[in-house]
Amino acid sequence: MEAIVKAALYQGIKNIEIAKLNDYVCGDDGIVLKNIYSSICGTDVAVYNYGLGLGHRVTVGGEFGHETICRVFSVGKNVTDVKVGDRVYPYPLLVTGDSKRAGTIGAFSEYIYCPKPKWEESIYHVDDSIPDKVAALIEPFTVGCRAARRGLPEKGQKAVVFGAGTIGIAAAIALKYFGCAQVVICDYSDFRLNKCKELGFDVYNNKSDNELLGLADILGKSMGVNGEAIDCDIWIDAAGADDVLKAYEKYGKYNSRMVMVAVGTSKREVDILGLTFGQKSITGSGGYTPQDVADVIKIMKSGEWDIEKLITHEFKLDDLSAAIEQAYVSFIPSDKFPFCVLNIEIDPKQMAHIEAIVLSMTPKERRNPDIIKASRKTRIASGSGTSVQEVNKLLQQFDQMKKMMKMMANGNMKLPF
Repeated sequence: MEAIVKAALYQGIKNIEIAKLNDYVCGDDGIVLKNIYSSICGTDVAVYNYGLGLGHRVTVGGEFGHETICRVFSVGKNVTDVKVGDRVYPYPLLVTGDSKRAGTIGAFSEYIYCPKPKWEESIYHVDDSIPDKVAALIEPFTVGCRAARRGLPEKGQKAVVFGAGTIGIAAAIALKYFGCAQVVICDYSDFRLNKCKELGFDVYNNKSDNELLGLADILGKSMGVNGEAIDCDIWIDAAGADDVLKAYEKYGKYNSRMVMVAVGTSKREVDILGLTFGQKSITGSGGYTPQDVADVIKIMKSGEWDIEKLITHEFKLDDLSAAIEQAYVSFIPSDKFPFCVLNIEIDPKQMAHIEAIVLSMTPKERRNPDIIKASRKTRIASGSGTSVQEVNKLLQQFDQMKKMMKMMANGNMKLPF
């Protein structure tokens, strides 16, 4: 009898099935990869909430997810240069042998099958110094790195990034890595901007500044086709707000560049004449290349930036729907939930820890977690074989979810449609 494995299957709007499938049979030339940690992408959130046609080629009844870090679980008899236990980043475009599945490689399943592994093409070595949780962010970081590279950064230049999500922060880190002297990150969320400050970036909350004139106080002033301009060489839009493009057209200095990496669906008017006489450029950035993967691994290996700070929540695979719902909160412009989610990761191993913690609670504690104070936490941690920090984390996640559900029940959470 074949082994049974778990796989998350997309079954339509707000409908994910955690199915039990037959395990992969490893071919002679292939390898089976076991997911360690996986991360939720904005396109996963969009497809979950609004349906197909919003980015990656997700299909009803199909596996999905594409941000993950893996270990080699089994190896075909003809594969000589890959070993069981090797930790790898699966390159989404090539790992499954089907480029159409670049966004649906099965990161939300227990395993991924790679029919023709090739180092630094379909799979990449990941240095042991990079923690698993950080390595799960390689894919979105390559998107941000590509956007930074498309801005043609030069040593000593200035840059601004709009949108303090994972890709925006990744672009900012890459710009510094490429030699930019000053990088400012803009967002509406003080929570996110404080994370950026901790990473060493200048920040600006532009919620009340549609024309972005406050950036001149941080970056300085220069000249552009319309007169006084913001002294900034590279503008990266990882937010998709119309105001950013308008401000660049009006206040972008001579010879500056703008890179669009945010995924939007609306068409926008562009002042071609202003770009021509201002010697400015606007370029798109979608996807990434092997060069970006190599640079991101170097960035993570350097340890210069504490990237693990970007991970704010963890969920087990069985709770993928709840995880995506939590990620959705990050798109809701509410004062009570001020874009508080940065990155959510799915840990297939976490269920055992959570179950152990809950089973170590008394019935009274399960009904009313508010009574769990220091001494009770110590007892629960000891009984579950975990740490007080892990108990605190579970209690905090429960409290956040309880507050969110209460707001929804009271009608205080407004959805953006």
